[in-house]
Amino acid sequence: MKSLLKYLNKYKKESILAPLFKMLEASFELLVPLVMAAVIDRGIEGKDKNYIVSMCFVMILLGLIGFVCSITAQYFAAKAATGFARKLRYEMFSHIQRLSYSKLDTAGTSTLITRMTSDVNQVQSGVNMFLRLFLRSPFIVIGAMVMAFYVDAHAAIVFAVAIPILSLVVFSIIFANIPLYKKVQNRLDKVLLVTRENLNGIRVIRAFNQEEEEIEGFDEKNTALTKIQLFAGRISALLNPITYVIINLALVVLLYKGALRVDSGHITQGDVIALISYMSQILVELVKLANLIVTLTKAAACASRIQGVMEIPERMEDDSLNGREKESEKEKKGHFGEKGVETELQGKGTELQGKETESDVSVRFFHVGFTYEGAGGEVLIDIDFSVKKGETVGIIGGTGSGKSTLVQLIPRFYDVSAGSIYVDGKEVREYETKELRGKVGMVPQKAALFKGTIRENILFGREDATDGMIEEAITVAQAKEFIEAKDGGLLSKVEQGGRNLSGGQKQRLTIARALVRQPEILILDDSCSALDYATDAALRAGIKGLSYHPTVFIVSQRTASIQYADKIIVLDDGEIAGIGTHEELLKSCQVYQEIYDSQYKKEGR
Repeated sequence: MKSLLKYLNKYKKESILAPLFKMLEASFELLVPLVMAAVIDRGIEGKDKNYIVSMCFVMILLGLIGFVCSITAQYFAAKAATGFARKLRYEMFSHIQRLSYSKLDTAGTSTLITRMTSDVNQVQSGVNMFLRLFLRSPFIVIGAMVMAFYVDAHAAIVFAVAIPILSLVVFSIIFANIPLYKKVQNRLDKVLLVTRENLNGIRVIRAFNQEEEEIEGFDEKNTALTKIQLFAGRISALLNPITYVIINLALVVLLYKGALRVDSGHITQGDVIALISYMSQILVELVKLANLIVTLTKAAACASRIQGVMEIPERMEDDSLNGREKESEKEKKGHFGEKGVETELQGKGTELQGKETESDVSVRFFHVGFTYEGAGGEVLIDIDFSVKKGETVGIIGGTGSGKSTLVQLIPRFYDVSAGSIYVDGKEVREYETKELRGKVGMVPQKAALFKGTIRENILFGREDATDGMIEEAITVAQAKEFIEAKDGGLLSKVEQGGRNLSGGQKQRLTIARALVRQPEILILDDSCSALDYATDAALRAGIKGLSYHPTVFIVSQRTASIQYADKIIVLDDGEIAGIGTHEELLKSCQVYQEIYDSQYKKEGR
């Protein structure tokens, strides 16, 4: 919690004034029982109506001043708390945007959403309550006890005994609840995860008639959350009855001792009323303090969870090569020398050799291995190949062979576990992330569009794109025809996630979004699966005719989409099974042959 309080720095004034005004309100509140005592002892007993009226005006004045102080304190506390939450959400959102894919995979979407919404709201509430009550309630409790001793020290011994007992009960219950609230939030994460998965996959669930099973699964998670909430709630619920029992016992003792003191002439009836009022104030404030501590406990648990996200390293370390300087130098000299060296590209069904200089090579994979965090085995094993600038490379293989993982290593969405990747002769870990990804246009497997217009979605790829660049991008992406058919053209609305577009339309828009930035490296990660063969062919022809000649990586399940590529890489269980042209692989790579035959083999062949 302390580490997050830095976001209150801009609200130091409000953070000081809010508790000060609350303490000022409390000071006036502590004077009220004395005024009441004076009214009883002097006004009522002496039948002095003028005095009673004047004291009533004094009480009204004290109430009005206290009200103004309270409103002022509420204003400053709310301003500080909401400003704190706004800044925290902004910093948290910015931090999440900078996390690597591996860190996002580890944290989980539902967890991050919970942290940014429910947890931040809880911390905001904790800050607000803290500024309003954390000084006021103890001040009232201590002040009431001091005033009780001022009225009658002998009778006030009851306060000295009751308050420590009350404090012990309150804090014991609260500290017993702290770990329970952490469990509550963790169970809430699980409920949100199930909810999110069901909402995203509602069509699949209904298609396979799995509604009842999913409802049962949700009910199980929801029941677990309910049970831990009820358990924590029952413990918290002990606060009020126990505190009321202690306070009422203290009041009974106080009334008894007060009556004896009045009978002996040591104090007046007004003094007894004042003592009872102070005891009532203590009761109210202790209940408030208990609720405050409950809120702060929840806020502290949520703050700890938020801090856990904020402590996730934002980026992959750019100095990750420090411990491997000698190896890097050796790699650079051995593969990108000034005069050029022979590069050997091997596959299980083919072998290519050629002279390549640093200026010719766009992307170079040097014995790359990769393992996902927490995974048991390698996803990619000893991947070694190079791609010339302007070449089109097809990547094909079975499901789970590592195709998407391989291309995601180029813009460094993930960091390699072994080996190195070079872009334009420079190791990707030596690039600033923004510079490296500025070279790449990425079209992911899942077409992700945002609510807005078609134009806004395309400009997401490049904000300063001209109309000419947009025109070229939608033309090459084969999206121009369906965009012009819409009433608003480029200004047509796109619903969240592109719900009002077909699968093929969404894919073409995401391709246009990548093309509008005119990237040096264009990656199509199985992003043409919803296109028919004619549109797919037209798209590839359009990309081939681009004036800036990007290096193109096409990940596909269809051999028709990659058979005209300059080079095809065949993956099998994370390893290269073959590298070559379509014709060469048909002759030498069994894995490629099997994929091709499964798609094109005719009956009786």
